[in-house]
Amino acid sequence: MADIIDLKRPKTLKLFNPEKGVTVSGPPGRGSGYWAGASSILYDEKESRFYLYYRLRRPRLIEDGREIGRGYECRIAESNDGIEFKTIWKADKSYFGGISLEKASLTKTIEGKYRLYISYVDPEDNRWRIDMIEAEKVKDLDPTKKVKIFSPGDLGIEGIKDPEVIIIGGLYYMFVSYAPSPRDIDSVLRTKMHETADIYNTGVTKSCTGLAISSDGISFKWLGDVLSPEEDAWDAYATRITSILYSPPVFYAFYDGSRDVSENYEEKLGLAVSFDLKDFERVTKKSPLLLSPYSSGSIRYVNAVCVFGKIYYYYEMALEDGSHELRVSVIGS
Repeated sequence: MADIIDLKRPKTLKLFNPEKGVTVSGPPGRGSGYWAGASSILYDEKESRFYLYYRLRRPRLIEDGREIGRGYECRIAESNDGIEFKTIWKADKSYFGGISLEKASLTKTIEGKYRLYISYVDPEDNRWRIDMIEAEKVKDLDPTKKVKIFSPGDLGIEGIKDPEVIIIGGLYYMFVSYAPSPRDIDSVLRTKMHETADIYNTGVTKSCTGLAISSDGISFKWLGDVLSPEEDAWDAYATRITSILYSPPVFYAFYDGSRDVSENYEEKLGLAVSFDLKDFERVTKKSPLLLSPYSSGSIRYVNAVCVFGKIYYYYEMALEDGSHELRVSVIGS
């Protein structure tokens, strides 16, 4: 178990041991490509309840010219203790164009409504985009009433996905994974590189983290890059922020890193710090922060929340057979 030094207080912020985590959702099958994870945790102080979003995924398969694998279903479960969850909402990928869906960010607005910012592949151009769903109650989130937040064309990029939204000082901060456009791209090349409907798995661009801010959580201003891959490093292909923990005066950012496109689905856990949520400095410059002891070693999509002095870490972890399951580890202060 590693520690993160809190620069303001003499104590340390404890990290989790992935092997000792409790299974929240097992993979929907055995073997590589079967995943449960890409979670988003929300603790509702008013209701004293945890709400957990996650998605299920099968290996990529084509049947009768139709995509039947990849991210096929998303769920939201509730819990009183943050460990044992009961599913209260689910939606399959048909509501989102039928190709694949991925990480979302479950948020309670300043006004007290619930929002789900979710990423999926738009069948119109085979590119990842982000929409939002809103409701008075979590169980009433209606995917047929989704509202567009970002599409790649809005920003002149090739993909945007995996939102993580936090509210600070009355502003909504959205961290996203975005795929920059290669230089000298034309319409022919753009069409070709999106044929697989997953630009992040092609190797023609990289997975970077960008930031957008908003006063209402609907109309966002794009501020641009805050964390990009560095050459000749363990995270030279991907640096995807998936969670932010605040321990004044430091923001700790957990991110998914990979060396090259071959590790695109098997990212490892990295750590960066910031004082303003715009400039981030890597802590894990030489190697990942934590690894699974199994198969690819992947620990990814870490999402954490601090509740009554304890940190609840939710993470997607590689198992011995190559599948991924969703686990939680609770660490005391």
